[in-house]
Amino acid sequence: MKIGFIGLGNMAKAMIGGMIAKKMVTGEDVIGSAKTEATILAMRERYGIETTLDNGRVAMDSDVLFLAVKPQFFGEVLPGIKEFIKKDALIVSIAAGKSIADIEAILGKDKKIVRCMPNTPALVGEGCTGACRNDNVTDGEMAKCMELIQSFGIAQEVPERLIDAVSGVSGCSPAYVFMFLEALADGAVEAGMPRKQAYTFAAQAVMGSAKLMLETGKHPGELKDMVTSPAGTTIEGVRVLEEKGFRGAVIAAVKASVEKNKNM
Repeated sequence: MKIGFIGLGNMAKAMIGGMIAKKMVTGEDVIGSAKTEATILAMRERYGIETTLDNGRVAMDSDVLFLAVKPQFFGEVLPGIKEFIKKDALIVSIAAGKSIADIEAILGKDKKIVRCMPNTPALVGEGCTGACRNDNVTDGEMAKCMELIQSFGIAQEVPERLIDAVSGVSGCSPAYVFMFLEALADGAVEAGMPRKQAYTFAAQAVMGSAKLMLETGKHPGELKDMVTSPAGTTIEGVRVLEEKGFRGAVIAAVKASVEKNKNM
């Protein structure tokens, strides 16, 4: 089975790296295209994959074809590969805001299409991806697709109506988490901690907290209550966050991201 990537940016790198690291494919099983010689040379040297500047060649050779180009380039790239796509190829799009119907309108309603929304923690094997499919994709084909995208993190199938929510809660949220981490570190620096050490403490605390919730299965409110002792330091901080509208601001940010994704 040949895996193809049209576009070799950061997300494609994460996906290819994950698949190879999990030994789901070898470099020889992957072909990818990009706009520049520098990009394809770097990917060929790093992962041992076959590379080309010709998108049509990738489409022609691929049994599973990942569309890893920015959504604004779909109108330029997809018409150029339509005639080269194999009849039974599985087409997997990672573009935000481009629905299955949008892709079918360009490539045809007979195509097997999966739409997925990964996030940047895939770069370290901790991605979170939601995926949906059109009616042409069989259960077996979807299972194979999920196996591939689970190589760089967790992945779950969702109905397409929830893909915008996936983008808001996991696709965009790493940026919000990084802002939170930076603010936590700033607070520690103000209290006298060296900057580098502050980032380490803040990042480990956030990572450990997320792991605690996932592994215990406990509600985040219950875990919060475990930390907030009566008249203690944590509840004082919680009070300030509530006063400043912390939760409301986060909800509004996710909502804004979802609406933007719907209107792209």
